[in-house]
Amino acid sequence: MKRHLTGAIAAGLTLALGVSGCSKGSSGDSGSDGKTIKFVAAIYDDNTKGYWDQLIKDFEAKNSGYKVNLEMVDWTQMDAKVKTYVQTKQVPDILNYNSFSDFARDGLIYKASEVVSPQTLSDFTPTFVEQAKYQGEQYGLPFISSARLLFYNKDLIKQAGISEPPKTWADIKTDAQKIKSKTKKIGYGLPLGPEESQAEFYSWAMNNGGGWVDASGKWAINQQANVDTMNFLKDLNKSGLTQPNPETTDRKTVFNQFAQGGVGMAIGGPFTREGFITKVNPNLQFGVTSLPTKSGGPSSTLGVMDVLAAFKKSDGKNKDAIGKFLNYFYQQDNTSKFLKLEGFLPVTKSAGDALSADPYFKQFVDALPTSKFAPTTNPAWSAVAGAVKQDLGSAVANKDPKKVLDDIQKTAEKSG
Repeated sequence: MKRHLTGAIAAGLTLALGVSGCSKGSSGDSGSDGKTIKFVAAIYDDNTKGYWDQLIKDFEAKNSGYKVNLEMVDWTQMDAKVKTYVQTKQVPDILNYNSFSDFARDGLIYKASEVVSPQTLSDFTPTFVEQAKYQGEQYGLPFISSARLLFYNKDLIKQAGISEPPKTWADIKTDAQKIKSKTKKIGYGLPLGPEESQAEFYSWAMNNGGGWVDASGKWAINQQANVDTMNFLKDLNKSGLTQPNPETTDRKTVFNQFAQGGVGMAIGGPFTREGFITKVNPNLQFGVTSLPTKSGGPSSTLGVMDVLAAFKKSDGKNKDAIGKFLNYFYQQDNTSKFLKLEGFLPVTKSAGDALSADPYFKQFVDALPTSKFAPTTNPAWSAVAGAVKQDLGSAVANKDPKKVLDDIQKTAEKSG
């Protein structure tokens, strides 16, 4: 998957990582020589493994005696893997993931300042540093970022007699109806399966005044604005304007269909062009615009950040090797290559200017400073995101949206 970042938790799981069976400040004995580390990296697309294989080969050639053992894990399996790593105290030395604060709370990971150089630390963009903190201290290492905007198929829009991209929710429904009627294609691609349903939901909810928490920071998942959001998405589904079974459809499926010309509109990120469109149909005529709002007012954009987390080991021998590898990855040329290959946005200042020179990427980069993020600094977020991925899609299928959101709210409150 080219994911979410993003981020953008496996189906069937509700996570409370690091809570059961983990002693504070230790995640197991590495049993290593201090120069061999294990790195668990997420699979974003078919390019990911090749990138890491080459980077590790180069790193080992330049750092005699040091070795990095790579394990690649698909995002649909990542959460189950992480849960097992923590519960069995067999965590990797470095983990590429979408949350970190529960690990920080339980004393399982190093502070960022303990494993990367001051030069590396100072290069992180402040927006992402704030998203990488737990109780005022930076633990997460910003890895990649993304923003979400609305993609639309220009040819289908034209064939449907639509003169401009949608700005409101009413426009979305009307345009989806026209696309279905005139072109026999899917009006709106709605991915609410277990891959990244929390990102799709929040992209809509934030543009209806909703979200995960209230102004005081308390969980507010079952607030009326969120219920209204889910009822709107359910109406799109029940009106036949989405693909069949959005509750089990992942984003990669929607964007493969979009790239093939079978979907009129869908929410995507900067990775969508290289990860899907260029590979499937490089001649596709598509446009990108702001996320639609219910009222037609100013639009909010979803910001997503994935992190690298460095786990402590009881013998303390892994810190030096972790630091060497992380500082090597965060060299400008190495991070820039990954971003360009995968189609993500930078989290460091040094990698930012080059991407902004591309008009396609610039619209996403420009959206980042005012984008809204999920509450990943809250240790309960892993459990909440797990419940969302497991259950939210049922709210547009055969369950009552209010009841589904009530249940997720209970998970949030129980988790902290």
